[in-house]
Amino acid sequence: MKILINDGLHPSGIELLKKAGHDVDTKNISQDDLQSRLNDYDAILVRSATTVRKDLIEASPNLKLIGRGGVGLDNIDLDAAKEKNIAVFNTPAASSRSVAELAIAHLFGIVRSLPSVNKAMSIDGVSNFKELKKSASKGIELQGKKLGLIGFGRIGRATASIALGCGMEILAFDPYFEEGEVSLSIHPTYNHDFKVNIKTISKDDLLAQADFISLHIPGGQGYVIDSEEFAKMKDGVGIINCARGGTINETALIAAINSGKVKYAATDVFEKEPPVSEDILRINSVGLSPHIGASTGEAQERVGVELAEKIIEYFNS
Repeated sequence: MKILINDGLHPSGIELLKKAGHDVDTKNISQDDLQSRLNDYDAILVRSATTVRKDLIEASPNLKLIGRGGVGLDNIDLDAAKEKNIAVFNTPAASSRSVAELAIAHLFGIVRSLPSVNKAMSIDGVSNFKELKKSASKGIELQGKKLGLIGFGRIGRATASIALGCGMEILAFDPYFEEGEVSLSIHPTYNHDFKVNIKTISKDDLLAQADFISLHIPGGQGYVIDSEEFAKMKDGVGIINCARGGTINETALIAAINSGKVKYAATDVFEKEPPVSEDILRINSVGLSPHIGASTGEAQERVGVELAEKIIEYFNS
């Protein structure tokens, strides 16, 4: 089969596909040009950059498979693919740990003022060292704080496992789960694995009780956090979004930060990428990263191998 890898794939996955006898093309085709060229391929593999919508699917009658290297499928028209009998695969488990670790990294950073201190230190850390030290000396510990997880699937539970190890209390909301088991894993050398069962609560209860709120949900469902939700939160709450852009209203978030409702904030994703509005980028206290949740070497290799294996198995069957 002729396979277009349009957004990149780990070499391990590419090698597996080639060894299985598939013709692999790794040259990126722009979104505008795909409609006239995708029909030359039997399969397309994408990440988040390329979208595969109904018009593209209808213009590609030879297309047999769409692969998404990652968790969400919001950039693929699933209904159109099903109508054309096109198989769709993703890699829901491969990047869970990496995204969870980034969410927790942001959480650690914002409670110790690391975003603003890092920026200030690079500018006048020598001449203003004592003042910077004083301004960053009001951090807090995570132990004993309540972490609210909106979305309690694989990534939400991976985040919970790390937070539990930090001594945090977990609150979880997910319309698809009444409860969920979290594995608090110790290093494999020690051969111990503790299980914690967490019952989910309502979204309103989570908003009212959580000291920090972290999103782990797919995109495409509109604002999950808007002005109404911010109003229900504790004063001085923390918000972390390593899920999808467009799940939090950035204008409402900025207003909540300016009013003091939100004291801590970090985001890996934006409503538009690159960000169209620079307002969120100009707030020194906000932790920022450029949509890198799944961008670790380990996750990329797992994504590549898992996706390649699914494709090989599908075409072999």
